[in-house]
Amino acid sequence: MKNIGGSSKYIAFMDECGDHSLDKIDNDFPVFLLAMLVIEREHYIDTIIPRMGRLKLSYWNHEGVNLHSRDIRKASGPFSFLMDSEKRVIFLSELSNIMKDCNYTLFVSAINKQKLMAKYVEAHNPYSLALKFNMERVMNFMKTCGETELPIVAEARGKREDEMLEIEYLRLMTAGSEYISGLTKLECPLVFKNKRDNIAGIQLADLCAYPCARHVLKPEQSNQAYDIVTEHIYKNSTVKGWKVFP
Repeated sequence: MKNIGGSSKYIAFMDECGDHSLDKIDNDFPVFLLAMLVIEREHYIDTIIPRMGRLKLSYWNHEGVNLHSRDIRKASGPFSFLMDSEKRVIFLSELSNIMKDCNYTLFVSAINKQKLMAKYVEAHNPYSLALKFNMERVMNFMKTCGETELPIVAEARGKREDEMLEIEYLRLMTAGSEYISGLTKLECPLVFKNKRDNIAGIQLADLCAYPCARHVLKPEQSNQAYDIVTEHIYKNSTVKGWKVFP
């Protein structure tokens, strides 16, 4: 009987930033970005989960708080204490240290929706495009590591949207892309989990996604969080895990 889980060397976590809809585009934030983190399972167990749990328990009486980038920036909900500038500096420094010190490989694909609509008469769904770009680069990573199994955990967005993404994902993994047929050789089961499931990997992906999107929109602005996460972006001699399209 096939092992249903727990056997892969790596696990991937995926989260998004921005709206993938092409029907109504926010002129102030016309980018959809998909971030995927690939983490060695043992490091995730031994280091990332404990460090994130320890951070939470140093500020709250339980580890059930979700480290959501938007809530942190807005100092809302359980992060209202960040209205105190001194506490904010300390908390962000501790969070930044986790993002800097932990080992993960980051794949980022950003779609400029305004440019996409201007260039293509029949523009593809930004989420589907970003997913394809990321998986093509993940394929290179897996081949380099000599691995073929990579479970992927994505943040749930709603029943209908998750079903549509799953169909597109299965099509991609079954047929491959126009550039890489080798995707069909990977075993990458995809599952969706809600924020309430409080999964550390998804939260880390969320924390990486926003600074990357902000850098795409305003690359000239100071962006300390991006300076940290960019060190984790996948690089080898020919492939980089960073794609901005078109």
